Order: sequence, then C-alpha cells, then structure tokens
Amino acid sequence: MPGYEPFLLCDFHVHTQWSDGKLPVSEVIDLYGSTGKFDVIAITDHILMKKDVLARAGRIATLGRRAFGVREPDFEHYLANVRAEAKRALDQYGMLVIPGAEITQNRLRGRKNSHIIALDIQRYISADQSADDILREIRRQDGLSIACHPHHRPTRRIEISTCYLWDHREQLADLVDVWEAANRDDLFSVTSLKHYPYVANSDFHKPKHLYSWKTLVRAEKNWPAVRRALRENVDIALTLFRNGSWAAA
Repeated sequence: MPGYEPFLLCDFHVHTQWSDGKLPVSEVIDLYGSTGKFDVIAITDHILMKKDVLARAGRIATLGRRAFGVREPDFEHYLANVRAEAKRALDQYGMLVIPGAEITQNRLRGRKNSHIIALDIQRYISADQSADDILREIRRQDGLSIACHPHHRPTRRIEISTCYLWDHREQLADLVDVWEAANRDDLFSVTSLKHYPYVANSDFHKPKHLYSWKTLVRAEKNWPAVRRALRENVDIALTLFRNGSWAAA
C-alpha cells in the first residue's frame, strides 16, 4: 500500500525440538522461509521451572527422552544452533531470525503463572524467580520482553492459565515491553483496548500453526530497528496469515 511500506511480516513466538516443538530449528527455518513471505521470526524455546508440572508429565510419557525445555548447561549450545541457522536463513531466504526464550512458569495455581518471551538475550534466565525479577533481568540484558497469552483463553482450549502479568499489569506495565494481543487463533481484545504496546504471534509448535495470527511491523529489516518499532508500537498491525496470504486486522 503506498505510504505504508516497508511492512515486515513477523512471528516472535516460535518453538522447536529444543523444547516442546515438533521440528528442529533447521526445519522451522525452511518452513517459514519457503513461503517467501516472512521477514522476521524469533526462536523462543521454553526455559522451565525445575518443578514444572507439565514437563514432569511429558518426561514420564516419553520415558525421559525429551526435556521439553532448554536447560542451563545447554543454553549456549541452543543459542549457537539458533545463530547458525539465523545466518543461513538470512543468506538463503533473506529472513531475519532472532534468538530468544520463553521463560515459563507453570504451577497448579494458575493465578501465579506467567510466560515471558525474552528476545535477544545473551545469558540464561532462570524461571525459578518472580516474574518481576525475570522482567528486570531481561531489561538488564537489553532484551525485549513480551507477555505471552496474558489474558484468559476461550473455554474451548484447555490450557493452564497464564494471567499473572495481566492481573498485575498496573504494577508491571513499565517492565513489560510488549503484550500479546493475539496468539495462534485467540484474540485478546482487552490488551489493545488498554492501549498497551502489542503484537500477534503464532505460538508455533507444529506446521499447521504457521496459519495463525502474526504481526506487521513497519521498520527496516534489522533487529535494532524492529525492536525500536515494537517498543514505540506506532507502525504495528495484527494480521491473520492463511494459506500463504494475509489480511491486516
């Protein structure tokens, strides 16, 4: 659209086999890149609490073959894998790939749960601390934080509630850079109505999740420019990516 270019098609919430995704990083890169549509994606595998209730059940079900999260001793290897694939993605597809993690707190009492994406961090961040401290550590590392699916999901989806950040938004708004107003097929209209900075992401775990909510960002295709645009949240649009096409919402 004249006057509205260049918009970048982005997805800042993508999981791989490093946590609970179905595909290795290389296949995720090829899936997004082969569409010829995506400009920026972020690999954001889970960092879990030591006593994560869902991961414990998953490890039992897989006889310990999967960890479902990036452990501290493996974090440097994880970043190296993502950065190597990021170089290939830029060379092969012209696609910018940002390393990150989803700092994940799953407890039986949902009101205390939070999932926080940390983009462009350099060091491991433990999930076994308060959400406030996690957000402060992301800020110390000059990363960008995203409050994941912060509001109640529709009742048709049975998942642990992650509403701590939203329920405490008045105290935490200065620490959260961006809020997910849309996640996969869910739209949290309350987030945008509160005039917080927002994005839309796929929460990608398997190929069919490619077709879901995404973000259009008007910025140059480099991380400093994209990060600045997300924080300022002026030239941002939510979009549904469907079967290789999209329409802004």
